Amino acid sequence: QVYLRESGGASVQAGDSLRLSCEASGRTFGMHGMGWFRQSPENEREFVSTINWNNGITSYANSVKGRFTISRDNAKNTVYLQMTNLEPAEPAVYYCAASSSLPSTSSPHGMDYWGQGALVTVSS
Repeated sequence: QVYLRESGGASVQAGDSLRLSCEASGRTFGMHGMGWFRQSPENEREFVSTINWNNGITSYANSVKGRFTISRDNAKNTVYLQMTNLEPAEPAVYYCAASSSLPSTSSPHGMDYWGQGALVTVSS
């Protein structure tokens, strides 16, 4: 079992930056990939970014490419999502997720473990 805990959610202004953190605990040696997804009340959970836990290769949704950066600190079992130039259409609950079998997937169904979510609100 892997446990994920997000932190860093906040209310910000459009154009602001924010960094989310996700600390993993438990059987973390079995993780292959970690990622971030987000969901607003009117939408399905959507892919934001993933990172290969072993080699650090990253992938991003087109909507956040160039503005968001995912990174990891293996020693701390922590993955980060640095978000810049946040847009008014982006408020959502941001979920951290981990996969024990897939190093990189944009599908929520490919993830085995989920955090409780971090709320990000963006005011225009």
